[in-house]
Amino acid sequence: MSPPAVDAGQQLKVGYYKDKCANSVDVEAIVMKHVSQADAGIKAGLVRLFFHDCFVRGCDASVLLDPTTANSQPEKLGVPNFPSLRGYEVIDAAKSELEATCPGTVSCADIVAFAARDASTLLSSGRVSFAMPAGRYDGNVSLAGETIPNLPPPFAGAARLQQMFAAKGLDAADMATLSGAHSIGRSHCSSFSGRLSSPGNASDDMDAGFAADLTAQCAAAANGTDGTVAQDYKSPDELDNQYYTNVLDRKVLFASDAALGDVAETAGLARLYAGTPSAWELKFGEAMVKMGRVEVKTAADGEIRKTCRLVNS
Repeated sequence: MSPPAVDAGQQLKVGYYKDKCANSVDVEAIVMKHVSQADAGIKAGLVRLFFHDCFVRGCDASVLLDPTTANSQPEKLGVPNFPSLRGYEVIDAAKSELEATCPGTVSCADIVAFAARDASTLLSSGRVSFAMPAGRYDGNVSLAGETIPNLPPPFAGAARLQQMFAAKGLDAADMATLSGAHSIGRSHCSSFSGRLSSPGNASDDMDAGFAADLTAQCAAAANGTDGTVAQDYKSPDELDNQYYTNVLDRKVLFASDAALGDVAETAGLARLYAGTPSAWELKFGEAMVKMGRVEVKTAADGEIRKTCRLVNS
């Protein structure tokens, strides 16, 4: 009888790079330095980048790969990612410094994970603080066609959301907890405009005054383009529990946000998190770590890329 397969995600370790570099290079401090230099919008983008990476082929930095002659349509050009995904330049800068000080050692996948952790800490003024295990390898396959089937869309209802999270080994509580990341960043109006234009929708599913404000903001921002608005109207640059109050008040952008109130378990969590910030802050860190273990690559099926935008030749 063959031994059970080892889950690579469970083999990740906190402090993985502690003894991996000569000259005592502090890998995580280098990543933090580059994240801290980014503005709030890019920091929010780094949290989203981690999510979008992990949900397609696992946490393997496949989302960072640029188009090439051999593959003209990588993940970053998929509809959910282009042109809204941000933060690539922060990952590039950290990788460049790490290759100069500790070559061939630190995976792009781990840099993405550390950057999301650091952005979470900085945007929450240190209230969201957690250790991120590492030891991931980088994947070498990246397909735009895999983004839509794997990334939960903003119009998804509760059942579909739970199904898509379950496919990644994440449960309804993880889904509700990770949704709190919608307390930062901005969204294109096209992602929620259907909730504004359908007459019954705005009153049943969204606070009428909030819907009117969004309609006005999108009209003002548009000028022939797809305008953007803050995902959290109250504290847009703070990673905090305000999102859950917004869910309960029907003042959220996406149908997928409103869906948290449709199921007893997630509605109960929204009430808990709205009233107890520390409960959400702790659980958010735990859910980020859990998501970071999804479909992790090892030396057997991955590599340590020399540059994050291209597979090794």
